[in-house]
Amino acid sequence: MTLTDEDCLAETQAFNEQFETTAASRPAREATPDAALLATLRRNRLGGDTPPVRLPQGQDRAIEGGVKVRVFVPDHVEGVYLHFHGGGWVFGAADGQDERLWQLAEQARLAVVSVDYRLAPEHPYPAGPDDCEVAARWLVQDAAAEFGTQRLLIGGESAGAHLSVVTLLRLRDRHGITGAFRAAHLLFGPYDLSMTPSQRSFGSRRLLSNTDTLRRTYELFLPGTGPEQRRDPEISPLFADLAGLPPARIVVGTEDPLLDDSLFLAGRWQAAGAPVHLGVVAGAMHGFTLFPLTIAERELRRQRGFLSTTGR
Repeated sequence: MTLTDEDCLAETQAFNEQFETTAASRPAREATPDAALLATLRRNRLGGDTPPVRLPQGQDRAIEGGVKVRVFVPDHVEGVYLHFHGGGWVFGAADGQDERLWQLAEQARLAVVSVDYRLAPEHPYPAGPDDCEVAARWLVQDAAAEFGTQRLLIGGESAGAHLSVVTLLRLRDRHGITGAFRAAHLLFGPYDLSMTPSQRSFGSRRLLSNTDTLRRTYELFLPGTGPEQRRDPEISPLFADLAGLPPARIVVGTEDPLLDDSLFLAGRWQAAGAPVHLGVVAGAMHGFTLFPLTIAERELRRQRGFLSTTGR
Protein backbone atom coordinates (compact mmCIF):
# COMPACT_ATOMS: atom_id res chain seq x y z
CA MET A 1 0.00 0.00 0.00
CA THR A 2 1.18 3.50 -0.84
CA LEU A 3 -0.23 6.47 1.10
CA THR A 4 -0.10 9.40 -1.28
CA ASP A 5 -0.58 13.16 -1.30
CA GLU A 6 0.01 13.81 2.38
CA ASP A 7 1.50 17.16 1.37
CA CYS A 8 -2.00 18.19 0.14
CA LEU A 9 -3.80 17.10 3.29
CA ALA A 10 -4.66 20.62 4.49
CA GLU A 11 -6.25 21.53 1.16
CA THR A 12 -8.10 18.22 0.97
CA GLN A 13 -9.49 18.45 4.51
CA ALA A 14 -10.57 22.07 3.99
CA PHE A 15 -12.49 21.03 0.87
CA ASN A 16 -14.14 18.15 2.75
CA GLU A 17 -15.28 20.51 5.50
CA GLN A 18 -16.68 22.97 2.98
CA PHE A 19 -18.47 20.15 1.16
CA GLU A 20 -20.04 18.91 4.41
CA THR A 21 -21.18 22.41 5.35
CA THR A 22 -22.82 22.94 1.98
CA ALA A 23 -24.42 19.49 2.00
CA ALA A 24 -25.87 20.07 5.46
CA SER A 25 -27.94 22.96 4.09
CA ARG A 26 -29.60 20.73 1.49
CA PRO A 27 -32.61 18.53 2.25
CA ALA A 28 -31.86 14.83 2.57
CA ARG A 29 -32.81 12.79 -0.48
CA GLU A 30 -35.68 10.37 -0.31
CA ALA A 31 -34.80 6.70 -0.25
CA THR A 32 -36.47 6.34 -3.66
CA PRO A 33 -36.36 9.63 -5.59
CA ASP A 34 -39.43 10.48 -7.65
CA ALA A 35 -39.20 10.58 -11.43
CA ALA A 36 -38.72 14.37 -11.66
CA LEU A 37 -35.90 14.45 -9.10
CA LEU A 38 -34.27 11.41 -10.66
CA ALA A 39 -34.33 13.08 -14.09
CA THR A 40 -32.75 16.25 -12.69
CA LEU A 41 -30.04 14.39 -10.83
CA ARG A 42 -29.23 12.33 -13.91
CA ARG A 43 -29.10 15.39 -16.16
CA ASN A 44 -26.51 17.10 -13.97
CA ARG A 45 -22.97 15.88 -13.69
CA LEU A 46 -22.00 13.71 -10.75
CA GLY A 47 -20.89 15.84 -7.84
CA GLY A 48 -22.32 19.02 -9.31
CA ASP A 49 -25.44 21.02 -10.10
CA THR A 50 -24.97 21.66 -13.82
CA PRO A 51 -25.26 19.45 -16.91
CA PRO A 52 -21.99 18.02 -18.24
CA VAL A 53 -20.22 19.35 -21.33
CA ARG A 54 -20.69 17.17 -24.40
CA LEU A 55 -17.74 17.25 -26.79
CA PRO A 56 -18.04 16.71 -30.56
CA GLN A 57 -15.23 14.15 -30.33
CA GLY A 58 -17.62 11.73 -28.63
CA GLN A 59 -19.51 9.40 -30.93
CA ASP A 60 -22.67 7.67 -29.69
CA ARG A 61 -23.14 4.16 -31.01
CA ALA A 62 -25.31 1.12 -30.43
CA ILE A 63 -23.60 -2.25 -30.48
CA GLU A 64 -24.86 -5.82 -30.17
CA GLY A 65 -28.17 -6.11 -28.38
CA GLY A 66 -28.76 -2.37 -28.56
CA VAL A 67 -26.22 -1.61 -25.81
CA LYS A 68 -25.22 2.04 -26.05
CA VAL A 69 -21.62 3.21 -25.93
CA ARG A 70 -19.87 6.54 -26.36
CA VAL A 71 -16.57 6.32 -28.23
CA PHE A 72 -13.56 8.66 -28.34
CA VAL A 73 -10.88 7.91 -30.94
CA PRO A 74 -7.68 10.02 -31.05
CA ASP A 75 -5.39 10.28 -34.08
CA HIS A 76 -3.00 7.68 -32.66
CA VAL A 77 -4.48 4.55 -31.06
CA GLU A 78 -2.28 2.17 -29.06
CA GLY A 79 -4.99 0.48 -27.04
CA VAL A 80 -8.67 0.53 -26.11
CA TYR A 81 -9.96 1.48 -22.66
CA LEU A 82 -13.39 0.09 -21.77
CA HIS A 83 -14.82 2.56 -19.25
CA PHE A 84 -17.77 2.22 -16.88
CA HIS A 85 -19.00 5.41 -15.23
CA GLY A 86 -19.92 5.77 -11.57
CA GLY A 87 -23.15 6.90 -9.96
CA GLY A 88 -24.24 4.02 -7.76
CA TRP A 89 -25.81 2.12 -10.69
CA VAL A 90 -28.57 4.79 -10.51
CA PHE A 91 -26.97 8.01 -11.80
CA GLY A 92 -24.30 8.95 -14.31
CA ALA A 93 -24.02 8.47 -18.05
CA ALA A 94 -21.44 7.74 -20.71
CA ASP A 95 -21.43 11.44 -21.68
CA GLY A 96 -20.96 12.63 -18.10
CA GLN A 97 -17.23 13.32 -18.34
CA ASP A 98 -16.41 13.91 -21.99
CA GLU A 99 -13.60 16.35 -21.25
CA ARG A 100 -11.71 13.91 -19.05
CA LEU A 101 -12.27 10.93 -21.30
CA TRP A 102 -11.13 12.86 -24.38
CA GLN A 103 -8.05 14.09 -22.52
CA LEU A 104 -7.29 10.50 -21.51
CA ALA A 105 -7.80 9.33 -25.10
CA GLU A 106 -5.39 11.91 -26.52
CA GLN A 107 -2.69 11.76 -23.87
CA ALA A 108 -2.66 7.97 -23.36
CA ARG A 109 -3.28 7.24 -27.06
CA LEU A 110 -6.31 5.13 -26.29
CA ALA A 111 -9.65 4.69 -27.97
CA VAL A 112 -12.06 5.11 -25.05
CA VAL A 113 -15.34 3.20 -25.10
CA SER A 114 -17.66 4.34 -22.29
CA VAL A 115 -20.72 2.17 -21.72
CA ASP A 116 -24.16 3.75 -21.20
CA TYR A 117 -25.41 0.78 -19.22
CA ARG A 118 -28.99 0.61 -17.99
CA LEU A 119 -29.66 2.17 -14.61
CA ALA A 120 -31.65 1.19 -11.53
CA PRO A 121 -34.29 1.46 -10.21
CA GLU A 122 -35.97 1.10 -13.61
CA HIS A 123 -33.44 -1.57 -14.57
CA PRO A 124 -32.10 -3.26 -11.40
CA TYR A 125 -29.48 -5.99 -11.25
CA PRO A 126 -28.50 -7.73 -13.49
CA ALA A 127 -29.33 -5.27 -16.30
CA GLY A 128 -26.31 -3.00 -15.87
CA PRO A 129 -23.77 -5.83 -15.56
CA ASP A 130 -25.39 -7.56 -18.56
CA ASP A 131 -24.76 -4.47 -20.72
CA CYS A 132 -21.16 -4.22 -19.56
CA GLU A 133 -20.58 -7.89 -20.37
CA VAL A 134 -21.93 -7.37 -23.89
CA ALA A 135 -19.61 -4.39 -24.45
CA ALA A 136 -16.59 -6.33 -23.21
CA ARG A 137 -17.30 -9.31 -25.46
CA TRP A 138 -17.76 -6.95 -28.42
CA LEU A 139 -14.30 -5.50 -27.86
CA VAL A 140 -12.69 -8.91 -27.41
CA GLN A 141 -14.15 -9.93 -30.76
CA ASP A 142 -13.99 -6.70 -32.77
CA ALA A 143 -11.41 -4.31 -31.28
CA ALA A 144 -8.78 -5.16 -33.88
CA ALA A 145 -11.18 -4.46 -36.75
CA GLU A 146 -12.71 -1.39 -35.11
CA PHE A 147 -9.62 0.27 -33.64
CA GLY A 148 -6.59 -1.52 -35.06
CA THR A 149 -5.38 -2.96 -31.75
CA GLN A 150 -6.05 -5.86 -29.43
CA ARG A 151 -4.53 -4.15 -26.37
CA LEU A 152 -7.58 -3.89 -24.14
CA LEU A 153 -7.84 -2.17 -20.74
CA ILE A 154 -10.81 -1.88 -18.40
CA GLY A 155 -11.83 0.32 -15.52
CA GLY A 156 -14.13 2.84 -13.92
CA GLU A 157 -15.08 4.84 -10.89
CA SER A 158 -17.19 3.74 -7.91
CA ALA A 159 -20.01 1.58 -9.33
CA GLY A 160 -17.98 1.52 -12.54
CA ALA A 161 -15.06 -0.08 -10.70
CA HIS A 162 -17.44 -2.72 -9.34
CA LEU A 163 -18.78 -3.36 -12.84
CA SER A 164 -15.23 -3.67 -14.17
CA VAL A 165 -14.40 -6.53 -11.80
CA VAL A 166 -17.80 -8.19 -12.33
CA THR A 167 -17.24 -8.01 -16.10
CA LEU A 168 -13.79 -9.61 -15.90
CA LEU A 169 -15.23 -12.43 -13.79
CA ARG A 170 -18.13 -12.95 -16.19
CA LEU A 171 -15.74 -13.15 -19.15
CA ARG A 172 -13.73 -15.80 -17.33
CA ASP A 173 -16.58 -17.83 -15.86
CA ARG A 174 -19.20 -17.61 -18.62
CA HIS A 175 -17.02 -17.45 -21.73
CA GLY A 176 -13.61 -18.84 -20.76
CA ILE A 177 -11.95 -15.53 -21.63
CA THR A 178 -8.87 -14.57 -19.62
CA GLY A 179 -5.99 -12.34 -20.64
CA ALA A 180 -7.95 -10.35 -23.20
CA PHE A 181 -7.97 -7.31 -20.92
CA ARG A 182 -4.39 -6.59 -19.92
CA ALA A 183 -4.99 -4.23 -17.00
CA ALA A 184 -7.74 -2.94 -14.73
CA HIS A 185 -7.95 0.56 -13.23
CA LEU A 186 -10.31 0.65 -10.25
CA LEU A 187 -11.19 3.91 -8.51
CA PHE A 188 -12.94 3.80 -5.11
CA GLY A 189 -15.25 0.89 -5.91
CA PRO A 190 -17.73 -1.07 -3.75
CA TYR A 191 -16.76 -4.74 -3.87
CA ASP A 192 -18.84 -6.10 -0.97
CA LEU A 193 -22.47 -5.04 -1.31
CA SER A 194 -23.30 -6.70 2.01
CA MET A 195 -21.13 -3.88 3.46
CA THR A 196 -17.54 -4.03 4.71
CA PRO A 197 -16.71 -2.72 8.20
CA SER A 198 -15.71 0.70 6.86
CA GLN A 199 -19.05 1.01 5.04
CA ARG A 200 -21.02 0.13 8.17
CA SER A 201 -19.01 2.32 10.54
CA PHE A 202 -18.60 5.47 8.40
CA GLY A 203 -21.79 7.02 9.72
CA SER A 204 -23.77 10.01 8.49
CA ARG A 205 -21.05 12.47 7.48
CA ARG A 206 -22.44 14.47 4.55
CA LEU A 207 -19.66 13.71 2.13
CA LEU A 208 -20.39 12.40 -1.36
CA SER A 209 -21.15 8.97 0.09
CA ASN A 210 -21.84 7.62 3.57
CA THR A 211 -23.36 4.61 5.30
CA ASP A 212 -26.96 5.64 4.64
CA THR A 213 -26.49 6.55 0.98
CA LEU A 214 -24.75 3.25 0.33
CA ARG A 215 -27.61 1.30 1.92
CA ARG A 216 -30.18 3.18 -0.17
CA THR A 217 -28.18 2.61 -3.33
CA TYR A 218 -27.94 -1.12 -2.74
CA GLU A 219 -31.69 -1.27 -2.15
CA LEU A 220 -32.31 0.37 -5.54
CA PHE A 221 -29.78 -1.79 -7.38
CA LEU A 222 -30.68 -5.05 -5.60
CA PRO A 223 -34.33 -4.75 -4.52
CA GLY A 224 -35.66 -7.42 -2.23
CA THR A 225 -32.25 -8.82 -1.26
CA GLY A 226 -30.55 -9.11 2.11
CA PRO A 227 -26.89 -9.25 3.14
CA GLU A 228 -26.53 -12.99 2.54
CA GLN A 229 -27.84 -12.73 -1.02
CA ARG A 230 -25.58 -9.75 -1.66
CA ARG A 231 -22.55 -11.85 -0.74
CA ASP A 232 -23.07 -13.88 -3.91
CA PRO A 233 -19.70 -13.68 -5.73
CA GLU A 234 -21.51 -12.58 -8.90
CA ILE A 235 -22.79 -9.54 -7.00
CA SER A 236 -19.92 -8.87 -4.57
CA PRO A 237 -16.61 -9.72 -6.25
CA LEU A 238 -14.76 -9.58 -2.94
CA PHE A 239 -16.17 -13.09 -2.35
CA ALA A 240 -15.19 -14.40 -5.80
CA ASP A 241 -12.21 -16.48 -6.88
CA LEU A 242 -9.97 -13.81 -8.44
CA ALA A 243 -7.61 -16.16 -10.29
CA GLY A 244 -6.74 -15.22 -13.85
CA LEU A 245 -7.40 -11.50 -13.55
CA PRO A 246 -4.98 -8.93 -15.02
CA PRO A 247 -2.64 -6.49 -13.25
CA ALA A 248 -4.62 -3.81 -11.42
CA ARG A 249 -4.28 -0.35 -10.00
CA ILE A 250 -6.70 0.13 -7.09
CA VAL A 251 -7.20 3.61 -5.61
CA VAL A 252 -9.25 4.91 -2.66
CA GLY A 253 -9.18 7.79 -0.20
CA THR A 254 -8.78 7.53 3.57
CA GLU A 255 -12.11 9.34 4.13
CA ASP A 256 -14.13 7.03 1.87
CA PRO A 257 -16.65 4.59 3.38
CA LEU A 258 -15.42 2.14 0.73
CA LEU A 259 -11.85 2.16 2.08
CA ASP A 260 -11.97 -1.44 3.28
CA ASP A 261 -13.35 -2.61 -0.06
CA SER A 262 -10.20 -1.50 -1.87
CA LEU A 263 -7.84 -2.70 0.89
CA PHE A 264 -9.45 -6.14 0.99
CA LEU A 265 -9.74 -6.48 -2.79
CA ALA A 266 -6.09 -5.55 -3.32
CA GLY A 267 -5.00 -8.23 -0.86
CA ARG A 268 -7.15 -10.90 -2.46
CA TRP A 269 -6.18 -9.82 -6.01
CA GLN A 270 -2.49 -10.12 -5.20
CA ALA A 271 -2.98 -13.43 -3.38
CA ALA A 272 -4.64 -14.77 -6.54
CA GLY A 273 -1.42 -14.12 -8.45
CA ALA A 274 -1.77 -10.82 -10.29
CA PRO A 275 0.32 -7.68 -9.69
CA VAL A 276 -1.51 -4.91 -7.82
CA HIS A 277 -0.69 -1.30 -7.05
CA LEU A 278 -2.81 -0.01 -4.17
CA GLY A 279 -2.91 3.75 -3.78
CA VAL A 280 -4.54 5.32 -0.72
CA VAL A 281 -5.00 9.09 -0.99
CA ALA A 282 -4.61 11.00 2.27
CA GLY A 283 -7.82 12.73 3.33
CA ALA A 284 -9.69 11.99 0.11
CA MET A 285 -13.44 11.38 0.21
CA HIS A 286 -15.43 9.19 -2.13
CA GLY A 287 -15.48 10.55 -5.67
CA PHE A 288 -12.62 12.99 -5.07
CA THR A 289 -11.54 12.96 -8.72
CA LEU A 290 -14.76 14.81 -9.60
CA PHE A 291 -13.62 17.98 -7.86
CA PRO A 292 -11.08 20.77 -8.57
CA LEU A 293 -8.43 19.51 -6.17
CA THR A 294 -4.70 18.99 -6.40
CA ILE A 295 -5.20 15.34 -5.45
CA ALA A 296 -7.64 14.95 -8.36
CA GLU A 297 -5.17 16.40 -10.87
CA ARG A 298 -2.44 14.13 -9.57
CA GLU A 299 -4.61 11.05 -9.58
CA LEU A 300 -5.76 11.65 -13.15
CA ARG A 301 -2.11 11.96 -14.20
CA ARG A 302 -1.27 8.70 -12.44
CA GLN A 303 -4.23 7.03 -14.13
CA ARG A 304 -3.08 8.20 -17.57
CA GLY A 305 0.43 6.95 -16.83
CA PHE A 306 -0.82 3.51 -15.78
CA LEU A 307 -3.16 3.09 -18.75
CA SER A 308 -0.63 4.33 -21.29
CA THR A 309 2.14 1.95 -20.22
CA THR A 310 0.55 -1.21 -18.77
CA GLY A 311 -0.19 -4.27 -20.88
CA ARG A 312 2.10 -3.52 -23.79
